[in-house]
Amino acid sequence: MASEKPKLESLQRDFDEISKLPRLSAAAENVDKIIELLSAAREQVAGALDTHTASSTMIKLQNPVKTAFESIENDLKKASTSHKKMGKALNESFPLKPLPMDHDAMADHVPLINRAIAMHLLREGQFSVASTFLNEVQGQTRREASVDLDDTMDEDGHEHVNPTVSASFSPSDKYNLSESRDLHNHFSEMYRILQHLKAEDLDPAISWAARNSKHLETRGSNLEFELSKLKYVWLFKGPCGPDEKSLHSALAYGRKTFNRFGARHSAEIDKLLGAMVFAHNLPASPYAKTFVTESAFTDIASSFTREFCSLLGLSAESPLYLAATAGSLALPQLMKYTQKTRSKGTEWTTANELAFETPLPESMLYHSIFVCPVSKEQTTDSNPPMMIPCGHVLAKETLTRLCKGTRFKCPYCPSEGLLKDARQIIL
Repeated sequence: MASEKPKLESLQRDFDEISKLPRLSAAAENVDKIIELLSAAREQVAGALDTHTASSTMIKLQNPVKTAFESIENDLKKASTSHKKMGKALNESFPLKPLPMDHDAMADHVPLINRAIAMHLLREGQFSVASTFLNEVQGQTRREASVDLDDTMDEDGHEHVNPTVSASFSPSDKYNLSESRDLHNHFSEMYRILQHLKAEDLDPAISWAARNSKHLETRGSNLEFELSKLKYVWLFKGPCGPDEKSLHSALAYGRKTFNRFGARHSAEIDKLLGAMVFAHNLPASPYAKTFVTESAFTDIASSFTREFCSLLGLSAESPLYLAATAGSLALPQLMKYTQKTRSKGTEWTTANELAFETPLPESMLYHSIFVCPVSKEQTTDSNPPMMIPCGHVLAKETLTRLCKGTRFKCPYCPSEGLLKDARQIIL
């Protein structure tokens, strides 16, 4: 990473210089001027009663339009120069390198990639871009399917149905529009509530949490209470610090709201209500930390986003972002490893596995890894870890090989068991 720092600094200097050069905005302004000139001329000609006025208007229009077109051409040349300089700077700092392996693991999964892109756009609130993207990939899928169907026609025009083609073409399956519309509606609601939270308005988020109270409670989430707690703190402190009016509002809200949270959050509620005694000297009270709100709205917005996505069955972070970030972290080491093994003639030939564990931060480690103690193989979805009645864990394929009929003996203790009693472990 240290070796890349000078390149990045040099690239930043080049970018600062190039950013001072003309951009396409100048050409766009000249285009707008031409449109204004033509619109004004059209109105003059339309309102004229004789042909002389129309011809004189057209003659007067020639020079300004010609000048504007010349300006547009010059602006485009300058913008093109800026673009070329930036491209040259990028190529010099970061020349293209061959990928570490010839095998493209995602080549056969284009629909999944497109789906991930659409999901990312929806999650980021780019709804119009997501809609346009989905329409384009659906149109492309239909055209490709049309070509495939044409290939199944013989010379007499009879269709020979290829089941693999007919089964593979289903835009509604690959890019489910009804699902995308539902997600559009859900994420529109999420961003609307986040805008209110940004404006320090908690009511929409509290209403959403109340509607989904049962689901949140099933997940063991504290979001509804945390929202109500922040609302109480906000009322307590008031716009200009605690006063009689703000304390009365907070107390009334607490009496109305906190009863149903008593079983799980009685200690927190006691602190909130006990702070009433220290209202006029809150910073020196034992409850000062409870009423610190500098980052409270940012924190509650993050919690809300996480819980909202969880109720939709989605992760808090965009999978596309995580995959791209993890790939960018792993790729430099993979390229270095590949270069060294190629020079020694010991390339890694397994297509779907890496020769080493990809180093990732803890925030990107979502699942534990289990290696079967008997076969020494890492478990997968098709070969998951299985817990047998004695408590030991083996890979499913190992357990199957150990079976004699329907019974097996544990390789680590004298216990015996039935295959049907083994339970799959979800990592």
